[in-house]
Amino acid sequence: MVDYGSKIKEFEAELKKTKVNKKTEGAVGLLKGKIAQLKEKQEQRIQKKTGKSEYSYSVRKSGDAVVLLLGFPSAGKSTLLNKLTQANSEVGAYDFTTLSVVPGVMKYNQAKIQILDVPGVVSGAASGRGRGKEVLAVIRSVDLVLILVDVYRPQNYPALLQEINDSHIRINQSKPEVFIRKKTKGGIQIGKTVHLDLSNETIKNVLREYKIVNADVLIRSKINLEQFIDCVEDNKKYLPAIVCVTKSDLVNKETVEKVMKEIHADLAISVEKDIGIEELKQLIFKKLDFIRVYLKEPGKEADLNEPLIVKRDCTIRDVSDKLHKDFAARFKFARVWGTSTKFPGQKLMLNHILADKDILEIHLN
Repeated sequence: MVDYGSKIKEFEAELKKTKVNKKTEGAVGLLKGKIAQLKEKQEQRIQKKTGKSEYSYSVRKSGDAVVLLLGFPSAGKSTLLNKLTQANSEVGAYDFTTLSVVPGVMKYNQAKIQILDVPGVVSGAASGRGRGKEVLAVIRSVDLVLILVDVYRPQNYPALLQEINDSHIRINQSKPEVFIRKKTKGGIQIGKTVHLDLSNETIKNVLREYKIVNADVLIRSKINLEQFIDCVEDNKKYLPAIVCVTKSDLVNKETVEKVMKEIHADLAISVEKDIGIEELKQLIFKKLDFIRVYLKEPGKEADLNEPLIVKRDCTIRDVSDKLHKDFAARFKFARVWGTSTKFPGQKLMLNHILADKDILEIHLN
């Protein structure tokens, strides 16, 4: 039986010794491709051997979006959940207090956002240590990841990022525009609309490592080698994330600033002293890319108490589809009041892009 772990370590050691330049780029690409494939095979073997985990983290999604609190044990997740949502998540001054998923709902800007508190992640979580695979698997079903880093333990952040990365999650990245169309003959043809540091030969080497020898490849995004391998594997989840330094009240201002700079954090917060909590709520709403659309029936006043929460750049068609599957087919026209219009009550059609706090009145046949 192949020892995938040893093989991975062997190739990773070789990779560390290899200086990356134009001459070695192709070899580095092959090594990274081999490592990625071995990790995939290792994961498949573990899943086949263990079957379904005895620990099941199943949460019924509710509200307009789902946010996951992620961090190493004792990073302050449960305390923050209780602050944001008034949920009842047990808080203790010791590690591994949270043993299951605890949901709560944060109401902000008339949106209902579900917040999930999960057990603290530990190093090796992606390979199953400390129930890590189950915890990290929850990420794939959420809309935003809120990463918490204890101000005393900034060294945990790179380890946490590695666990996230090893779980096929890519945070604060957009999925690259890379299109690979396999064919039966003709070799590998590569088209690019952007300048890349990756050579065509490196791209071909990676594809051949994945047994792709005939394909048309179109690259429209500026990507590096790791991102190209992600596109070849096509099993990654891309999610927005917020990074928070917790317990900021326990150290001086200079230390907080140093830690924030070190890990490129978005915010420093303290639940105990209510520092940064309101700013965090604002940032969650902003990162989820929400807007509020108020609905109005013809001849009646608009309902300004319960807006429809939708994504920025949504169209009247998107709202119609969300309201009822038949609305778009029965659509006659709409009137809109708000910043997306040239004048109040403008008559508009399905492709019109709405703005935050627009009032929408749909007329149907």
